[in-house]
Amino acid sequence: MTDPRLMISVSGIRGRVGFGLNPEVFARYAAAFGAWAISKGGSRAVVLGRDSRVTGPLFHQVARAALESVGADVIDLGITTTPTLQMAVEHHHASGGLGITASHNPIEWNALKFIGPDGLFLSAAAGIEMRALIDDIPYATYDKLGATHFDADAVARHIDAVLALPMIDVARIRARRFRVAYDACRGAGGIVIPRLLEVLGCEVEAIELEADGRFPRPPEPVAENLGPLCDLVKRSGADIGFATDPDVDRLALVDETGRAIGEDYTLALAARVVLAHRQGVVVTNLSTSLVVDDQVTAAGGTVLRAPVGEVNVAMAMRAANAVVGGEGNGGVILPELHLGRDAPLGVALILQMLVDAGEPLSAIVAKSPRYAIIKDKLDRPAAPLDAVYAALRAAFPDAEADTQDGLRLGWAGRWVHIRPSGTEPIVRVIAEAGTTEAARALVDRSRELLAQLAR
Repeated sequence: MTDPRLMISVSGIRGRVGFGLNPEVFARYAAAFGAWAISKGGSRAVVLGRDSRVTGPLFHQVARAALESVGADVIDLGITTTPTLQMAVEHHHASGGLGITASHNPIEWNALKFIGPDGLFLSAAAGIEMRALIDDIPYATYDKLGATHFDADAVARHIDAVLALPMIDVARIRARRFRVAYDACRGAGGIVIPRLLEVLGCEVEAIELEADGRFPRPPEPVAENLGPLCDLVKRSGADIGFATDPDVDRLALVDETGRAIGEDYTLALAARVVLAHRQGVVVTNLSTSLVVDDQVTAAGGTVLRAPVGEVNVAMAMRAANAVVGGEGNGGVILPELHLGRDAPLGVALILQMLVDAGEPLSAIVAKSPRYAIIKDKLDRPAAPLDAVYAALRAAFPDAEADTQDGLRLGWAGRWVHIRPSGTEPIVRVIAEAGTTEAARALVDRSRELLAQLAR
């Protein structure tokens, strides 16, 4: 039986170490994934890597032994980034990849992320199929156990692949000699972002590069957590500041004045660069800011919305043959590289955007419409959510409704998204409008209707 303290989602399992998540749980899930991957992928190879978390070394050993125990030949990357791991799965034609990372969660958390042979996180259906093996793991006999091989070149391959992209003009970026401030928050970014910036001719001022997982601040790279980076930008006279989460799939920006501009701008500005070379569809999730729509529309592209979750966005991108996509949390996905959020990719695209624009980041942002986003949550009502959605649609009859993932109601310049959490018994309510007051009014009206139904 699954421990209710574990959070299970489309991207994997996660929990607080010692409170639902322990070596035994880790071993069972790693073994089940290894057996599932081998049965589906046609190869015994499974790629393994971890971020810098303090519990990483312990769980790394557990996961490697568990994979070998079901006959997997482990390709071990050591400390690495999630996008590097995804690309390594494709490079080695492996049957899957196992990432030991709790992404932006606090220090006491750890997790397993499950990656299929196509380099994407498992779909909901594949995840259910894999977890069905938890109680009946097909362990290998003594003569069919797996072995471990080490791959020390994965990060270098990742950097080389980013630099080889046709929309990245390395010579022009190098000629600008950007001064860049970077905060790795003691995550895995310290092993890749400074190397990439140096190749791009940047003068780097960095903090918290030690990849020991002892996060000096909350590790999610949202504006309220980036005070030290904002100070570093101002103190060093940097042209731009970058921050990544511990597994380096999300990128946040600080402008040259020392102001954190919000994660949604990462995808918006990166998409602008791609669309200058590849016209087409841009996919993002239903809770991403309209700043993406503004930049994409101005560049001649079209926005397509997908349910929340990286794998949902990636699958929608593949189906729509999208030229670029991602999520408003700082994740950029470029199919020419791979179908996963990638902060090193984001760094290169944002520097290219600054070269192309010929003006500072603050000036670029100042030309864009500004929005206010309000994020709220409340207990899930006893009434069926379909009834909740019907009441909301009746209350807002003039809105454009999207029911892919809960209910998103949209108007020109504003929207509200109501969806059940995949990991908690709550309903999330997110609204965006031109002013804080207008966004708050959408949230309050939604809360009022949900509360009525809950009573």
